[in-house]
Amino acid sequence: MNDRIRTDIAHNARVWNYWLGGKDNYPVDRAVGDQVTGFYPSIGEVARADRAFLGRAVTHLAAEAGVRQFLDIGTGLPTADNTHEVAQRVAPDARIVYVDNDPIVLTHARALLTSAPEGVTEYVDADAHDPEKILAAAGATLDLSRPVAVMMLGILNFVLDTDEARTIVRALMDAVPSGSHLVLTHPTLEPELGGEGNKAAMAFWNENATPPITARSRAEFASFLEGLDLLEPGIVSCSRWRSTSEDASVVAQFGAVGRKP
Repeated sequence: MNDRIRTDIAHNARVWNYWLGGKDNYPVDRAVGDQVTGFYPSIGEVARADRAFLGRAVTHLAAEAGVRQFLDIGTGLPTADNTHEVAQRVAPDARIVYVDNDPIVLTHARALLTSAPEGVTEYVDADAHDPEKILAAAGATLDLSRPVAVMMLGILNFVLDTDEARTIVRALMDAVPSGSHLVLTHPTLEPELGGEGNKAAMAFWNENATPPITARSRAEFASFLEGLDLLEPGIVSCSRWRSTSEDASVVAQFGAVGRKP
């Protein structure tokens, strides 16, 4: 077993996998996952809504916006309908680079590296805190002079300093051209999205699992998208972003897509 993999402490990628119904997790992950669910019963719904948002956003970008390159940062463990599967269903020639630094995700990387013959799927071992390393590695697969969809779903909440998170986003978006997009989701405590339950759940998480996490307000979330043109319907619960279900439950997870003008 990879000596970086800790099975004695819950880890986000594995707990998220558990909430999504996957099997790539350990007893400690399931125990913490169940306890977080006790604090915040809709957390599994949040995980599923985040995954469904990914599918709708990638489908739109590939089908309507003509994007053929995707940089998926903090991708987590492979489940159903990963970014490359969604994109290449629309555009078989799409090129996808996944980025993660979780050792258990690395052990499953081969499951992600199954591209359509016309396209490319690659995997980079890098930390979201190091955008320069990400860009340098991604540039071996993606043409950074052509539009790229930079995807950061549920990852900036692990960058605890908001100024640092903004700096990371800015570095990534400064490196890609007009017509590129930023795809974001992020947990919040805002009561309009039912986020009050997140507070106790996050406090428990930070005491019992890794890496530590933070929530952000609508204004803080919006600051990551400054300088970009927000696609309709703007900043909403990720479950409501271009959902075909009019009664989709609101979850305490912002979702938005911005286009670089």
